[in-house]
Amino acid sequence: MRALQQWWNGDVGYSFRNSPVAIAAAIVALLCVFCAVFAGWVAPHNPFDLTTLELGDARLPPAWYPEGSGKYWLGTDDQGRDILSALMYGARISLAVGVLSVILSVLIGVSLGLLAGFLGGWVDTFLMRLCDVMLSFPAILVALLIAGVGRALFPNAPDTLALGVLVLSITLTGWVQYARTVRGTTMVERNKEYVQAARVTGVHPFRIMRKHVLPNVLGPVLVLATIQVATAIITEATLSFLGVGAPPTAPSLGTLIRVGNDYLFSGEWWIAAFPGLMLVVIALSVNLLGDWLRDALNPKLQ
Repeated sequence: MRALQQWWNGDVGYSFRNSPVAIAAAIVALLCVFCAVFAGWVAPHNPFDLTTLELGDARLPPAWYPEGSGKYWLGTDDQGRDILSALMYGARISLAVGVLSVILSVLIGVSLGLLAGFLGGWVDTFLMRLCDVMLSFPAILVALLIAGVGRALFPNAPDTLALGVLVLSITLTGWVQYARTVRGTTMVERNKEYVQAARVTGVHPFRIMRKHVLPNVLGPVLVLATIQVATAIITEATLSFLGVGAPPTAPSLGTLIRVGNDYLFSGEWWIAAFPGLMLVVIALSVNLLGDWLRDALNPKLQ
């Protein structure tokens, strides 16, 4: 609680209080996260409970319907599922995949970046060449490759493993940016006096990296991680739209857009439009928060 109070009264808190864009983006992002996490309580319907679905309510446009049809503020899809409820449940999957993949990317990238920047030599050369190789493989290609190999080796694997494919593919291509960013910052920090003093006193190099260098390189990592959450969510939606991501039994925003795409030109525009709008709102709010955090942590960039 004291740390939160110090943050609020500090320079970053002052910057946040005086940035209407950051406040609005934070409110929108928190609202989306709240609806996704507590979808079971907030959503008016459970779109994945097959016993409650009625085919007679399929493809209803957004409106208020008489009692008996229920309230479908954003309409229904081809199976009679409430679009509003499906968005809340779908955002839960998209956010989970995005946040988890970014956390894993940060852990891998920061660790390898510290090693490359602090140790140098052949370790730095090897890790940077590995980064160059990984940069040549986009996340979509990696996901298609992993999904194809996985289906060939495990043809009877459950559909839920597709979520693991999403996290793995985004992580394998996402850690590179963190490693390169941390490496550059570490190369600057390792030549400063406090690091030299720790070396002279006989502190182990890994302890120096963990206790002294790491806290001073986390600023750019936090900014990059915030922005990468939005990128990971968009990547997940793209992969799910292509049929590589979340299974139909647990659709994410990308899967909902793919379903709605089949009915887009037949007049049922809301099936694809509202999931696409939800994706844009989440990505935009997170990106705006990332831009504010970058300016707040480094005012010289303003």
